[in-house]
Amino acid sequence: RDLRMSRGLGDVYKRQHQEKPMIYLKNPLCLGMEESEYKEMLALGGMRQKHFEKNEVILSAGCTTHEIGLVLSGSVNIENLDLWGSKSILSNVDAGQVFGETYAFSRETLMVDAVAAQQTDILFWNLDILVHTPHPASTWQPKFIRNLLQISLRKNLALSQRIFCTTPKTIRGRLLVYLSNQAAKAGSNHFKIPFDRQGLADYLNVDRSALSKELGKMRDEGILTTRKNAFTLYGLSHEPLLYVSFSKAFH
Repeated sequence: RDLRMSRGLGDVYKRQHQEKPMIYLKNPLCLGMEESEYKEMLALGGMRQKHFEKNEVILSAGCTTHEIGLVLSGSVNIENLDLWGSKSILSNVDAGQVFGETYAFSRETLMVDAVAAQQTDILFWNLDILVHTPHPASTWQPKFIRNLLQISLRKNLALSQRIFCTTPKTIRGRLLVYLSNQAAKAGSNHFKIPFDRQGLADYLNVDRSALSKELGKMRDEGILTTRKNAFTLYGLSHEPLLYVSFSKAFH
């Protein structure tokens, strides 16, 4: 049954790509490609689509993969689970973004889990076919490899941002860095984050109860208001957001 279902999804996916290829060209892996180049890649059979339920593991630590994932809908958390069962969220991969590229390209054993943060659809790209197999006559392969490199560099920047968020010793300091950077990213003091309370605690590497308590204090002090994953920061308009994040957080 699963095989028939997989083939059925594959047929639907292939029809969608043949009918509306420009939609699928609008992703970071296909930057700079022409429609004809994308169709050449598609004809090689190096792509497959799969649906995941919330909290379903997509890639597991300790395994290897030859595929990278492009999030079509939903989102994915990149998580680390230590020997004592403590979980840390290293990053959140939203729709239109890619994960697993470093492990698939290098064929190294995964040190993290990729977990669906909600109902999620993933388009997998087989690097054994698209990268490790030479296609000397193609014009798409060098573009694809270049795009992979650019994605990897941006991921390094994202990991650096998490290091900044977890450097302050206090929960408030970590919250100020993270929330200020999210506001700067949104271009507004009102924004949404990709985590619920537990996810935010895991990302900042703090206890959830202590995090909720600190958010309550910050609300009572008029620093912010929050509802679910929506936040509004107050008192920051007279200072640059990034200045606030890196000055107040460490004091």
